[in-house]
Formats: sequence, C-alpha cells, structure tokens
Amino acid sequence: MSETADPGLTSGGLGVLSDNARKLYLDILHTHGRLMPENREATDAKYLQELLDIGLLVPDTDEPNVLVAVDPQQLSSGLIASWQRKALDLLSRAEALPIDLKDLTEAFHTPKQTGGSIEYVRGKVLINQRLGQLTTSCTEEFLAAQPGGPRPPEALASSRDRDLALLQRGATFRTIYHPSTRYHPATRDYVLAITDAGGQVRTLDEPYTRLIVVDRRTAIIPVADDLNVAAFIHDRAIISYLVSDVFERNWNRALEFDGARAVPQEVISRLRQTIIDLLLKGTSHRVIARSLGISERTLARHIADMREDYKVDSLFQLGYVLARTPQHGHPESRPDGLDQVTD
Repeated sequence: MSETADPGLTSGGLGVLSDNARKLYLDILHTHGRLMPENREATDAKYLQELLDIGLLVPDTDEPNVLVAVDPQQLSSGLIASWQRKALDLLSRAEALPIDLKDLTEAFHTPKQTGGSIEYVRGKVLINQRLGQLTTSCTEEFLAAQPGGPRPPEALASSRDRDLALLQRGATFRTIYHPSTRYHPATRDYVLAITDAGGQVRTLDEPYTRLIVVDRRTAIIPVADDLNVAAFIHDRAIISYLVSDVFERNWNRALEFDGARAVPQEVISRLRQTIIDLLLKGTSHRVIARSLGISERTLARHIADMREDYKVDSLFQLGYVLARTPQHGHPESRPDGLDQVTD
C-alpha cells in the first residue's frame, strides 16, 4: 500500500475511484496484475496516482519499479477497520473538545481587564460574532430596540432561525422597530413567524437608542454614532437601568406589531405628520424616504392620499395648504388609506 497519510482519502472522495481509474485497474488485471516500468509512461499519471493513493496498486517487494494489483476485498477490509478507528477517535475528540477549550472560552467571554465591566468591541464582524454567540446561548430573555428602517432581507433570514430557536428554548423575546418596517414585506414575514412562536414586536415612531440585552447579563449599545464600535456591558446595575428606564419606557409607548399587512391608523397619522414636517422644511422626496426607511413609491402614495385629503391637485398646492394649516394639522385619513400598501 502506498505511504499516504490517509489511504483512501483521494481527491475524488472517500475511496471513490473515477471511471478512468477503474478502467486502468481492469487493464492492469488483464496484464497479469502487473504494470511494468516501460508501460507506466503510457498511462495517465492522474489516474495511476488514484490507484496508488487508495492502495489498489503497490510496488512489488522484489521489483520496486513494478506495480502490482492488490485484492480489492482484502484492501477494503483493511480500510474499513482503519476508518472505523479514525471515526471513533474523531468522535472522542469531538466530545472532549468543549472541556478542553473551556478555559479559553471563559477567557474569551470575560470582560477585558482594561474595560472592566464594559468591554469595547471594534469591527462589525467581531460585534456580530459576539452577539450571535450571546443570542445562541440565551435561555431567559432577549430584548432589542432597533431604530432605523427595515433590515436587509438576508439579515432577517439569517436571524429568523436563530430567534425561533431562542423562543423554543423557553426564552422571552421582545423587539422594537421603526414604524416603516410595517411596510416592508420581508420584515412582516419575519415578525409574523416570531409572533406566531410567542415573541413580541412593537413599533415606535419616536427617536430611541439602539440597545440589545441578553438574559439581563449583557447589554450591547453603540459607542456614540459609530456603529463599528459597540460597548458590551456586564455590570448588573447599569443593565438594570437600561432595561427599566430605557427599554421598558420605550416599550410601553410603542404599538403592537404582529406582522399583519394592515397598518394602524395611528401609525399612518404619525408617519404622515413626520412627512409633512419634512416637506415644509424643503426636504427632498429621496431624503424623506431614506430617513423614514420607506421606498419612494410608498412615500408618493402617502403624498397622493394627503393631496386627496386636502382636495388639492399639486404638490405645490399641498405645501401651501400645509404651511397655512395651524400646527401642520391635517384631515383624518380615509379608512381605506395606506393600510395595505407594500413596498
């Protein structure tokens, strides 16, 4: 048998020969199971190497330059026993790995001495890695306040299974989103799955700070406006303050969101008031849509409905009426307003 680190582990797979290597082996059997040196040049080195790697060809003990065929049945018996030993060894190592790395794991998750009870983590990749580890180990409670517009569909898809698994472990789950997420199909699908599994989601149209709390043992907040740096807080007193005086206050003012297509009239009214305020400041449609986290098509539909509410024909007329309306008030939106609009 050839002296390979792992007989049978060939580029074609675990002991799987290519058709050309099989044909070469059969051809060698037709020449009395011996491949002479003068005939080796006529063979394809790639397929010859396959036979050598798996051990179906070995050098003759008396004539090392001559290769002889090995009984496949005898070879398979030897490989099976070898692979079974390796499999048992790998299983044993897999079971022992968490214990072997326990001290390193504890060191990785322990706040750095320079940061004390607050650990500063730099870089979105490392931040997301640490957050993913915390979420995967969450067993009691997960709280999140996520300002801004809808998250990308791929981000929601990757979070869905992880968050559903969290709920299946018996942990509670509460998240606050921006109202614009109600118009985002991918977010609605995500929220529907989460709420069906027992999670709770609400939306808040007021400014609020990004915050994540896991099992009330770790809180994560951005450092200033730099989302590339996050503070992982382990101090129980600070975490208690963030939960009771920040998250709970925002949660109590937020409106329930179960993923349904229908948007509450209160949400529509508040969103339109924000649009009015921005229009009166001369903000462009593109900037308004981006700041609210909605598409320009959805924004255009809101403006069209407001023009109809105020009975004006142009955007200029709408701006004139809004500017003259006390405190920027506007008529009540029609019941058939934007409650079914999707981006």
